[in-house]
Amino acid sequence: QEQLVESGGGLVQPGGSLRLSCVASEVIFGPRPVGWYRQAPGKQREFVAAITSSGSTDYEDSVKGRFTISRDNAKRTVYLQMNSLKPEDTARYYCSIRTFGPAGPRDHWGQGTQVTVSA
Repeated sequence: QEQLVESGGGLVQPGGSLRLSCVASEVIFGPRPVGWYRQAPGKQREFVAAITSSGSTDYEDSVKGRFTISRDNAKRTVYLQMNSLKPEDTARYYCSIRTFGPAGPRDHWGQGTQVTVSA
């Protein structure tokens, strides 16, 4: 059973836009923060943006003013609108959500969606 599924990636020219979507299963989606991360070849996975259940947001410095994270709880979906894309934004993008149980926290990850920014 897939619990997180990302989509919306693709090839785009510098300055272009993409909107990524992350759909979560009912099992793990709830009043929890959801984050977007990215990983480029040869680099560690890094934080991009996050949104709380109430709509508060946080962004990595390099994407502030260009990316916007939002959520639709009825659809169990989190979005990442990416504008003014740069070649350095090229990476595989993942969404993540953390759940808590008797054994402690557990991080859930999707398979990711590839974003390539190139002329």
